[in-house]
Amino acid sequence: MTERKPIPNSHRESTPPPATSSATPGAAAAGGPAPTLQDDPHGLRTLAAKRAEALEMGGAEKIAKQHARGRLTARERIARLLDVDTFHEYAPLARSELPEMRPKTPAEGKICGDGLIEGRRVFLTADDATVLAGAGGRLAMLKVKQHVEYAIRKGYPVVNLGDAAGVRMPDNMGSANMMRMARVNYGQPRRRQVPVVACILGDCYGDPSWTAARADVVVMVKGCVMAVAGPRILGDATGERVSKEELGGWEVHARTTGQVDLFAEDEAHCFALVRQVLGYLPSNAGELPPVVDPARAPRRPQEDLLKILPASGRVAFDMHKVLDVVFDDGGVLELKPLYDRSLITALARLDGHTVGILANNSMHHAGAMGPAACEKATSFICLCDSYHIPMVTFHDTPGFYVSKAAEERKLPLKIMTYLDAWHQSTVPRIGVIVRKSYGIAHRNMIGAGMSADMLIAWPTADVSFMAPDGAVSVVFGTKLQESTDPEADRARYLEVINTANQPWEAAEIHEVDTIVDPRETRAELIAALQRARGADGQRGRSARHLANWPTGF
Repeated sequence: MTERKPIPNSHRESTPPPATSSATPGAAAAGGPAPTLQDDPHGLRTLAAKRAEALEMGGAEKIAKQHARGRLTARERIARLLDVDTFHEYAPLARSELPEMRPKTPAEGKICGDGLIEGRRVFLTADDATVLAGAGGRLAMLKVKQHVEYAIRKGYPVVNLGDAAGVRMPDNMGSANMMRMARVNYGQPRRRQVPVVACILGDCYGDPSWTAARADVVVMVKGCVMAVAGPRILGDATGERVSKEELGGWEVHARTTGQVDLFAEDEAHCFALVRQVLGYLPSNAGELPPVVDPARAPRRPQEDLLKILPASGRVAFDMHKVLDVVFDDGGVLELKPLYDRSLITALARLDGHTVGILANNSMHHAGAMGPAACEKATSFICLCDSYHIPMVTFHDTPGFYVSKAAEERKLPLKIMTYLDAWHQSTVPRIGVIVRKSYGIAHRNMIGAGMSADMLIAWPTADVSFMAPDGAVSVVFGTKLQESTDPEADRARYLEVINTANQPWEAAEIHEVDTIVDPRETRAELIAALQRARGADGQRGRSARHLANWPTGF
């Protein structure tokens, strides 16, 4: 593994000093005395001065304020994220189009460039919060746009380090300025060509929020904020008074909006998560996901599955424990972990190969999925389908979580959009029926009729239209009302339904491909995915029908 730089104590430690020069750094750019052609015939002293001033960012006082908030500067962040000495900066001498703003806008407040992460090239854009709070003018936005478009054309992932207070007002006021700005940003629909990871590293309003909303994966440092506008603008516009944490703090996005995938304790943790995420994804849509040596991930005994699964189907258990046994050790990374916890969405590795997981978790609402779970599933299917990631589902759900609130959030539409995402996707998919798999949720979790490469059931599988207790009342209700011994008859009818729900008959008519001992699950999945990749290892590619679907629903 490539050695990484420690967090630098100042921005000067993360960048080599400019060449020695007698000129005052930045004198020419800031309006001070510039070397004359006679003094500097090759322009080298002027170049050194301009480079030095760009590296100074917003100056020592602004840098100190950024550190006082417990945050790194943009250049320190880049140094921490990338492999040592691999950063190459794009347009470092850019400044505002407005003459009066040029001395205040080194690098135009947006630092762009490329470098290596674990030896793979990545393009970065970083808001410089020491320059006018990271707010962007038209030229800054154009610089970022051109840099990202180049990365996409050349097939490199993009990471945005967000820490900005929207746009720079002087650059955008008036009809001409506003319309010129409108030509720069978001004029084209986003089609997933390269992975985009957005980081929320400060109080982010406007542009970094737009970037996050379109990103494939969003990582947010706790204590930071992501919103359309700040509390002051909200208060002035509507009279509503809220704190910035109530408006767009990490818990809002973790539990209520689902707009953020991963949450970091600090910036170092954030960068570790970025590297982990990129490790699962290809550099671009023309490649398959990277494969790691499975020997790096020792496996837990498959015997543990029999200890995890309760003897009674009515007892909840944590599906995370099953995933940790079946997939490579340390290879499961859950996205949106606190957003409708009835459904787990995770990137993982199986025998070194990247896979996507959808799994019901009976510890929350008995595994019944609500509108948020449907949104979460749909966006995850789109991610996996766009980057050729095969998917594995683990069923243990009594259906969908119905309620007045769920209906108000358009549950039928959410269920069908989730189902349509499956129909549009073309990556290999394998279903594993662990326990309950009822109603239309059976299809949404990849069941019969869903073009599974393989549908596996455990002997504990329980498949039907609805839960047995309810089914008895519906199917045998009249007979129970007329019964002279309703309790005994109810027990007898319940036994009939429970027997019918077992997977044996479905296997006999080949609606299930195989019933396996839980301890055989890992081996079955590895073999099934090997077959799905084809003889040449390339047949697992997706047609990418979902590459232009939104990133959220």
